[in-house]
Amino acid sequence: MELYEAIKGRRSVRSYRKSRVPRSVLSRVLEVARWAPSAHNSQPWRFVVVEEAGAKRALAEAMAEVWLKDLKADGVPEEEALRIVEEESIKRFTEAPVLLVVCLTMKVMDRYPDERRMRAERLMAVQSVAAAIQNLLLAAYGEGLGACWVCAPLFCQEEVKKALRLPEDWEPQAVVTLGYPGEQPEPPARKSLEEVVWSFSVEKGLEPWKAEL
Repeated sequence: MELYEAIKGRRSVRSYRKSRVPRSVLSRVLEVARWAPSAHNSQPWRFVVVEEAGAKRALAEAMAEVWLKDLKADGVPEEEALRIVEEESIKRFTEAPVLLVVCLTMKVMDRYPDERRMRAERLMAVQSVAAAIQNLLLAAYGEGLGACWVCAPLFCQEEVKKALRLPEDWEPQAVVTLGYPGEQPEPPARKSLEEVVWSFSVEKGLEPWKAEL
């Protein structure tokens, strides 16, 4: 598949067929993910494959419990909050054939004595993990799979760690749901290059960049 076609054709898929994803396909997707660029070539990503129904349910319920509390704290009526959590969290995660929980570890990153540089180092680790997720999503699309990048673990990292019995230094960053697509989402709107790209010169400063496609 041509790279540009894959980048523009990929969609966030939230509905899947019940078909099993072969381990050989998962292996190829994860192999591409690990070839992403990373700060200092540290490769701070760790992937957890969750396919067992009971494990998916345990993870989904652990995350849902935190979200339910947050919704109630935001003033959402309990009945509505329960509906939202069931439909948009538990159902989404338990019905996906595969959950890929993506974590980062700071053990492989550089250490500094000051907070400023350590904060930058953590951001580099986060960016590195995000690059691996993008590789994963493109590889999944190339394999005919659907996938969706969900950042829910950021709101309940300790609960995810407990549910999956993760090592202390593994910090959950995302869950990627994965499977053969049961839907074909329409492409979402994209801002034009003129809205997001600027050029800079000493004489003129920042000004909109003119694209030539």
